[in-house]
Amino acid sequence: MSTPYQLTYATMFDPPQALHQCFEAALAEVAPTLGAEHAMHIGGKPRHAERSFELRSPIDHTMLLGRFPLGGTADVDDAVAAARAAATGWAATPHTQRIEALRRAAALIEQRVYELSAKLALEVGKNRMEAIGEVQETADLITWYCDQMAEHGGFDRPLPDDPLPDWRSHNRTVLKPHGVWAVIAPFNFPFALAGGPIAAALVTGNTVVFKTASDTAWSGRLLMDVFDAAGLPPGVLNLVSGTGTQVGAALMRHPAVAGGTFTGSHEVGTALLRHFVSGARPRPLIAEMGGKNAAIVTRHADVERAATGIVRSAFGLQGQKCSACSRVYVERPLAEALRQQLQQRTAAVAVGDPTLLAHWMGPVINGAAVARYRKACAELLAHGRVLSGGAVLADGALARGHFVAPTVAELPYGHQLWRDELFLPLVLVGEVDSLDEAITRANDSDYGLTAGFYGARDEIATFLDRVEAGVTYINRPQGATTGAWPGYQPFGGWKGSSNTGKAIGSFWYLPQYTREQSQTIVD
Repeated sequence: MSTPYQLTYATMFDPPQALHQCFEAALAEVAPTLGAEHAMHIGGKPRHAERSFELRSPIDHTMLLGRFPLGGTADVDDAVAAARAAATGWAATPHTQRIEALRRAAALIEQRVYELSAKLALEVGKNRMEAIGEVQETADLITWYCDQMAEHGGFDRPLPDDPLPDWRSHNRTVLKPHGVWAVIAPFNFPFALAGGPIAAALVTGNTVVFKTASDTAWSGRLLMDVFDAAGLPPGVLNLVSGTGTQVGAALMRHPAVAGGTFTGSHEVGTALLRHFVSGARPRPLIAEMGGKNAAIVTRHADVERAATGIVRSAFGLQGQKCSACSRVYVERPLAEALRQQLQQRTAAVAVGDPTLLAHWMGPVINGAAVARYRKACAELLAHGRVLSGGAVLADGALARGHFVAPTVAELPYGHQLWRDELFLPLVLVGEVDSLDEAITRANDSDYGLTAGFYGARDEIATFLDRVEAGVTYINRPQGATTGAWPGYQPFGGWKGSSNTGKAIGSFWYLPQYTREQSQTIVD
């Protein structure tokens, strides 16, 4: 008896034909709707601005996706004020009712999964499976947090009475919301990394103001529409749009924001952390700040399995994942075989319009990413060796987008590219003499998000005991360092990758959005 198909990032490589048919039908329906004017959402009402900005697809510069408000600090002030006004009522709403509203949102996402994923593919440049996967992942994250809230009874627990002979002293512990919560989401997962934190904040009783990256403003509006249709009261969830330097900074530095979730660069994240803990009232910030993820391949590894997993992790979403594999350390006896396998598989990667089934890799997000790629390739040519790729792709229709070749290269270990997070389809391969050296080099990074291992069974414990990463994968062809899914693999980093060490989609994530109150009542 066959197992029904369930989409995750591990199962996305061989979907049923019906999934492709549904996506293509949705894409055809979306095309005539492109170019519309969109609004922010503040206090339950649409909000426009005096100025707007155009959003065009990274697949094709001539494709206008929509026009979006270029908001300002006054819009942020109004959004935070609306969230503050709604905070008392939402916190007092029984957690069971909050769960019901968010489950409705998850159901709406699943009902619209193909429409939303078609729009996401056009906006981010994801292939169809990555786009469908992210939309479904968003629904699964919302459901997971609802399940956790229900399982823990709203985090309200009775404790033993004090042992007093003449009095009855009743004790309990309750996790309560902070108030207004800010959410800043990145361009690479604008649905999941906005929808997940929003759901976590809302289900625990906080109200929310959120902003996605300007490159993915459409996703923010689409997500807002879903939550609004689920019946959230006005002001409980608010959307602002505009530049990160103005609107994003104003939101995260607003004095009435009680806590926040930020996903983005290490530089910005650490600056925000310093801000959130300064002043008379330190505030919580959940900061997810990237990775420089390594895969280790020992002399005992299955080289074909390792190469498959590395290519999938290095070039999925054009390397624009904080979990992407960007470093490979291989023991010398297997190094040449691995290089050959990586070259063959990389040369076979089809690059082009990712909404077409024939193309697995799409464009990078914008011109700045292309410039960063050019600079990195110049360094490779000057100081190392390019094994595959290393070129901007501009032939034919590709010239209308931001397309670059998936790249495998070698560099001396002292080069800065071994340390910098590039967010590009570029993976470096280096030889090592032992597993011990490989782990030492893998750990020699300020980041500690994900790590992969290919080798013998008796080597696994050594890797797991010593590697400094929050998410680990062993002998996994589906992805050397990528592929976490709610309920299967919690996703969060160590060291400079995260400030909390508590992972997205884990059992320990929700309490970060609350503060504990001990209650003692004496009769």
